[in-house]
Amino acid sequence: MGIYAVKTTASQERTVADMIINREESEIHAALAPDSLTSYVMVEAEDNAILERVLEDIPHARSIVPGNSDISEVEHFLSPKPDVEGIAEGDIVELIAGPFKGEKAQVQRIDEGKDQVTVELYEATVPIPVTVRGDQIRVLDSDER
Repeated sequence: MGIYAVKTTASQERTVADMIINREESEIHAALAPDSLTSYVMVEAEDNAILERVLEDIPHARSIVPGNSDISEVEHFLSPKPDVEGIAEGDIVELIAGPFKGEKAQVQRIDEGKDQVTVELYEATVPIPVTVRGDQIRVLDSDER
């Protein structure tokens, strides 16, 4: 058993992974199409012969990369990176969702465990701390800081 890299047409990674899994072959255990890996799908299968047979019927699947990968090479794709990664206290951010959408704010506190950020709105006459999810803010360019 091993993990194989399957070359795909660009932007068709998720489609190919779904088609491989929907075949319901007992020798194929998993398919992974990470956003950060363009034109490739990682497939866990008993051997590459079964994978080659399945790929014959799947459009956008090009070929199998020779050799197989170890779990250590793909495990960083398995855990999502937190939305607050790359945000620091004092950063100037723009809220891109929620009731304060479009407002600029300064980061006061970051809670990586909950993936939340507490910000203080710039235009507010009274400074009010607002806690938002990490995916609801966008760090502004360094020239705006």
